[in-house]
Order: sequence, then C-alpha cells, then structure tokens
Amino acid sequence: MERERGLDMGRYGQLMTDEGLPDGPDRDEMIQLIRDAFPDAVVATIDSAAFFSLDDKHWPNFATVVWTDEHDEGKPSNLERPGVYRVNVGVDRESFERLVGSLEDPDYAAFDGFVPHPVYSTQRWIAIVNPSHETVRETLMPLITEGYDRLAARQHSGSSSTITDP
Repeated sequence: MERERGLDMGRYGQLMTDEGLPDGPDRDEMIQLIRDAFPDAVVATIDSAAFFSLDDKHWPNFATVVWTDEHDEGKPSNLERPGVYRVNVGVDRESFERLVGSLEDPDYAAFDGFVPHPVYSTQRWIAIVNPSHETVRETLMPLITEGYDRLAARQHSGSSSTITDP
C-alpha cells in the first residue's frame, strides 16, 4: 500500500511555526543581544517576559521582551503565534514622535515595524514585534541604548519621577 503524500501534522506544524517570521533574531537571541550590549544590567525573567533595568533597586526598566499579551488589554500584538515576541523600549520625546507619533491606527501585530506601546505609549514607550536583523542593528539597539542612557541620567540626577514598567 502506497503512503499518501502531503502534509502530515508534524510537517504542517513546522511550516506554520516558521511561516511569515522576518529574518531576525528569535526571542532568546534578542534577549542575549540586549544582555551582551548591557552586561551590567539586571535582568528579571518571568514566564512571559524579560525586564532589563540598571540595578536591582530601581525598576523602571529601559527595555522589555515579552512573549504574551496577558498584560495588555485584548491581544493587540497577537503574541500567541509561534515564535512571536515583542520588544518594548522607553525613548525620549523626539524619538517617539519621529518613529510613531504620526501613526493613527497602528497594526500592533505587524512584524518589524515600530508602533506606540499598546499600554504605555503615554510614557513614550514604543514596541516592535519580531524585528529583522537590519532593524535590530540600525534602529532598535540604538533606541535601547537611548532608553538605558535616559534611565541612567534620571537616576543619576536623583529624579523622583518614575518610568512606568511595560
């Protein structure tokens, strides 16, 4: 008896997992890139996110990597898709306006494009779902550095204002 050709569940599942993801770092590689760039940062990891901060006493973050929408209203980034994650970064006013300030109806689930954070945009946090290698290199890592420097300057000045944790 000849075996029928076609997609079996294993092959179908594998195709669905990889289909459509941009050519960029996976979640663990993204977390490691941030760790490598900021070796002194404290990283707190829970089941659904990694939070990057300057030290263990101050928890305004400068960046987060999340792989669930559980803390967002609804499921704006559709992070339940296999292999999908979102990077969130706190930026200054100029960067926020330049990158996402004119977006009227952002697609929070689209890959490799900056959007206002679905919850913390009023604190000038931006988000990107599954960035490409080029976006990570050219734009995202400099923005994370900006977020780090912004938080460090705020802590150094002794400012009592906080940056909300996304």
